[in-house]
Amino acid sequence: MDFLDRLNESINSIPELPLKIRKGFLSEKESLAITPIPGGHISQRFYDGSKEEILNYEIAMKSNDGSKVESTLWKIADFIEKLKELDSQNHSFSFMNITIASKPFIGPTETQDWFVFLLDIQAKIITY
Repeated sequence: MDFLDRLNESINSIPELPLKIRKGFLSEKESLAITPIPGGHISQRFYDGSKEEILNYEIAMKSNDGSKVESTLWKIADFIEKLKELDSQNHSFSFMNITIASKPFIGPTETQDWFVFLLDIQAKIITY
């Protein structure tokens, strides 16, 4: 989806981000990822066929350096809170807004060697 690609690019433009964010899930090593999560829905349909949609995403980071994970997700959260525009590359959406649904928090880990922090966001767009 063009929206997720543009959001991904936008987050990757943050100066001094220690890792590039990618779409999908965390890998077995240090990683930063954005994934759609349940709860998205169409909030309004228009006569021209376009739709106002609410989309939920989770940004996750995994590292063995806990302070790096925490500071990175807070940096991303601050960036997202200030994001006012996001342009579609193929004219498939219009950006309305994006909000933080849950500030960075510690997520589950499979081993004690890794720290995982999560950040949940909600975007409102119009799709064509």
